[in-house]
Amino acid sequence: SIAMGSNRRIQNKIKVFMLPMANRSLTSNTRNQVHFTHYLCMLLSALATTRLAVVSSLAFAPSRHLLHRTHNSRRYYLQTMSPPSNVAASLSISALPEDHARQSPIGSTSDAPSKNMIAKCVPATLSSLAECGARLRSGNLVSFPTETVYGLGCHALDPVAVQKVFDAKERPLSDPLIVHVTNVQDALELWDASCSKTDNGKGANNSQEESETATQQLIRQQKIEKKALTSLTQSFFPGPLTLVAKAHPTIPQILMANTGYVACRSPSHVIARALIDAAGVPIAAPSANKFGHVSPTRAEHVMDDLGGEDVWVVDPLLGCLERERKEGNGNNAGVDEVGDNNAVCQVGVESTVAKIEMYRHDATEISGGLLGSVSVLRHGAISSRSIQEALEKAGLAQYFIVSDAVRYTSEEVNNVAPGQTVKHYSPNVPCFMIASERQRDRTLHEQVEQQLTQEERDILSQSVIIDYSQQLSRYKEHSLAYRDLSPEGNASKAASQIFDTLRWSESIRGANRVYVPDLSGIAESANNSDQESEALVLAVKDKLTRAASGVVIGTFQ
Repeated sequence: SIAMGSNRRIQNKIKVFMLPMANRSLTSNTRNQVHFTHYLCMLLSALATTRLAVVSSLAFAPSRHLLHRTHNSRRYYLQTMSPPSNVAASLSISALPEDHARQSPIGSTSDAPSKNMIAKCVPATLSSLAECGARLRSGNLVSFPTETVYGLGCHALDPVAVQKVFDAKERPLSDPLIVHVTNVQDALELWDASCSKTDNGKGANNSQEESETATQQLIRQQKIEKKALTSLTQSFFPGPLTLVAKAHPTIPQILMANTGYVACRSPSHVIARALIDAAGVPIAAPSANKFGHVSPTRAEHVMDDLGGEDVWVVDPLLGCLERERKEGNGNNAGVDEVGDNNAVCQVGVESTVAKIEMYRHDATEISGGLLGSVSVLRHGAISSRSIQEALEKAGLAQYFIVSDAVRYTSEEVNNVAPGQTVKHYSPNVPCFMIASERQRDRTLHEQVEQQLTQEERDILSQSVIIDYSQQLSRYKEHSLAYRDLSPEGNASKAASQIFDTLRWSESIRGANRVYVPDLSGIAESANNSDQESEALVLAVKDKLTRAASGVVIGTFQ
């Protein structure tokens, strides 16, 4: 079992085994046993993988061997070119693990056979979505479009179904999932404060507040937190905002990376909402791609990454709700006008993620009136200023500090929200950010020829440039391929195209590198623009930063 599985899947299964013990007080002996088991399995897996590779090399000695890294599984595998038929037939066991994809990266010219396609595309009609809903209830996976990106959905309250998502994506259990619902009440039931029975609906007068006990103070905090969650969900649901708060005790730990905080949002896209309603259960759905790869915005992107998994992919191009409704109403004049439903992933980047956290009831901040904080953990289309204004409108601004708290962590860190790892949204070609001093406003265009060394010209001739607002336009004529997300600096347009463009960079034959601009300066100046533009500029900057793993360079060497 260990020999035939991937390290990621083994690690996840071990972590699932360890999750129930995470909240207990373990003795030193117990900890040592758990650690020993973990590292023993990792060692056996490494030895088994090595043995398989050696066996393959010996068996296929007369043929050529190429080592590739596939953009789908993002793992290394051994590709064998035309093995002798008698040798291949003599093997009674698979020379390679079944889930090691036998397909070349995008743009490869290899003739190796592709991995068997298991996933299938289905139309977005009512009857099809009803079948997808039944599939979700039974614990299987369905990928569907939203206004942000394609999601990979499962029954959120079924731990076995949730594990299937982690396995299909090869996602570490330290990266939690977002629950998707269609109405505010379903969202509120996921959070502990909203389900608390301490709110009896009776207010407290000033004299009572001054003499609050610790228990009374805790009750007051829960009331304020519930009111904040209610006001924010009513203001931004449905839409591209995810709220994170302390979870109700019934929520599966695997869903939350064992942090005790659950993330929830309500998508606005008609297909996503129809699917959730058809399922009749909350749906947990990260982006429908292999972990760390570029998020998908089209059904074909999902098939590229998850074609070898047992997933149904909802594709509006095969048929959609509006077409079905119009045909049912006999309105043939508008049958072909299905553009609204085909325009999936209009926002183009994932939702903004904001965490609501209340201070401890004995914290000193409470004496000043503050009861908690709202921290933006991931930039999207909703800005922190918009959240602040919603709290002000609800009369809650005096209780919360609203701030940006975006982090760049390793895979080993358990996060309360997805999209926090420093390497994320990465194409399968090495990607780097170009420092601001090598961009447009720092040097005159005519000096480019003097600045570039011959080595840099050679490197650029094998490189793809993804630009924004013409920051790297001076290098366009030297590059292998060039595309500007928005020459005029329109953040909304750039956000809607960023993931599609990152995937485009993988398809350029002969590309060895991808260069993107460091947008730190532009993001700082965005504070003077409207709230949506400010939020989307920060989102584009964040996506490009994580695509390049945060690496900024000053030369093309």
